[in-house]
Amino acid sequence: MKFGAAVLRSYESPFAVEEVTLDEGPAHGEILVRIAGCGMCRTDLAVRRSEGRSPLPAVLGHEGAGVVVETGGPDTGLSVGDHVVLSFDSCGQCRNCRGATPAYCDSFASLNLFGGRGENAARFIDTAGSELAPRWFGQSSFAEYAMVLARNAVRVDPSLPLELLGPLGCGFLTGAGAVLNSFGVGPGDTIAVLGTGAVGLAAVMAATAAGAATVAVDRHPERLALAERFHALPLHAASPDLPGRIRRLTDGGAQYALDTTGSTQLINDALRALRPTGHLGLVARLHTTLPLEPGALDRGRRISHICEGDAVPGLLIPRLTALWQAGRFPFDQLIRTYPLTDINEAERDCNAGRVVKPVLIPESRS
Repeated sequence: MKFGAAVLRSYESPFAVEEVTLDEGPAHGEILVRIAGCGMCRTDLAVRRSEGRSPLPAVLGHEGAGVVVETGGPDTGLSVGDHVVLSFDSCGQCRNCRGATPAYCDSFASLNLFGGRGENAARFIDTAGSELAPRWFGQSSFAEYAMVLARNAVRVDPSLPLELLGPLGCGFLTGAGAVLNSFGVGPGDTIAVLGTGAVGLAAVMAATAAGAATVAVDRHPERLALAERFHALPLHAASPDLPGRIRRLTDGGAQYALDTTGSTQLINDALRALRPTGHLGLVARLHTTLPLEPGALDRGRRISHICEGDAVPGLLIPRLTALWQAGRFPFDQLIRTYPLTDINEAERDCNAGRVVKPVLIPESRS
């Protein structure tokens, strides 16, 4: 079958929507999904800075949602016509996958970022007959169709706005999962969220839904206004004595803090803002050494890295859609949609901070 997909051919070039071919139907355990919408994540854009580690040319996109149009057999657990949200790939066999922590799959990097699968390795082929890079995060959903393992897909209520659901598979899942899974935040807890992009604002919404008191830290007033709309106390990142201000707003210190910025200064500020035994989680990839200030990591405080919100997507995504239906996780307010053909405009707006979460909508073909 032939269809349109946004191809990135070099680390410096713009995306180009091209016709690609997928010669193979779904293999055992796979499904073919017609994409209704796909979120653009910072991880997609970070490919440009991967220094050659991410193979190109490639079709990126790993926050897809769509409709199942073909299955690779009855044991996928899914049927033609099912609405699904696509999430990250995992092997399903290693100790961590068997222990319900698929985000820490032994093969996470190779399956999602670099090598793809050795088996069931169907790839897109361009008009010159050349194969594109292996499926990105097991899906490559900046396209009209995606071939994925059923393991990566989560069935959702068909009454939900399918074109908007894709970011629940990664960005929103990461922020909300950090709060609900990694920290287990509940009523009366206090949390500071540093950085109010898509991941940070999802964390703010999840904390509010869980009954926690939240402080949101950012340097962009418009993002702080959004956080305040979701019932967080806004605090500018350049505020004098930021740790002291957070401690005062959280009655002696936050029990939890989530850093989405990767800023070494804000990470140290967050640690100093914690109460004794407090927990700081990091979701951003660090690109430099992390120096810790004296006293920042004492009195039982701890720091950990959180991947994909410690989520089992099949459990957390239905929880988040139920919260949305109850009016308690309004993630749709963070989304702006673009036609897939406007992917370069979406990237520019994302980089400039003009949009929190772009979602690309493939044009339907008759």
